[in-house]
Amino acid sequence: MAFELHDRAVYLPEASTLVCADLHLGKDATSNVELRLGEHEDITERFAALLDRFEPERTVLAGDLLHSFSSLPRGVVESVETLERHAAAAGTGLVVTPGNHDTMLGSVWKGPTDDEVRAGEWVVCHGHRPPESAAEGYVVGHDHPTISIEGRRRPCYLWGPGAYRGADVLVLPSFTKLAAGVEVNHMSAQDFQTPLVRDADAFRPLVWDDDANEVVEFPPLGEFRRML
Repeated sequence: MAFELHDRAVYLPEASTLVCADLHLGKDATSNVELRLGEHEDITERFAALLDRFEPERTVLAGDLLHSFSSLPRGVVESVETLERHAAAAGTGLVVTPGNHDTMLGSVWKGPTDDEVRAGEWVVCHGHRPPESAAEGYVVGHDHPTISIEGRRRPCYLWGPGAYRGADVLVLPSFTKLAAGVEVNHMSAQDFQTPLVRDADAFRPLVWDDDANEVVEFPPLGEFRRML
């Protein structure tokens, strides 16, 4: 199944669909720091760059668009409106699949929502619950995977061919750079929050290398752990 990775997102060419997960808008404002951390500019500018790169017909924000469960931190409405403007300017339809953090979603998002979005042979969902729809592959977020290599932690995708009931699974890193993420180096299936990871050893870490402008593929975790 074809997909293209770039900057913590994935493009599904056969369905002309771009997917980003875990933007966690408002994490900046709720952090215990005096100065803003640049969340709005970073997320909205990178989002616009992805739309320019792939020109998708549809874009799915796959859960945890928001960070706070009970309030809307300053700047969140502005960020959502900016994402909508970028999507409209690019001519891409924007859909949100609610995540476990999105209890306030209705306060800022009036566009289409769906727990699961079909994109060709794929189904896109947040990944905090088992999917109801059958598919050849699933794109999810939720766990914010990272991998530590030679003492440096990097956000990573996890690619598991046939990993969930015979279907492929692609776990995305968090789109926000403010989420620390979980280090998957020594995690087993029971350590993951998403039920779509049933055998962590079968998942292959994929890391986007900004300097080389390419994806670096590593062996499946079960094999890769012995090399670390």
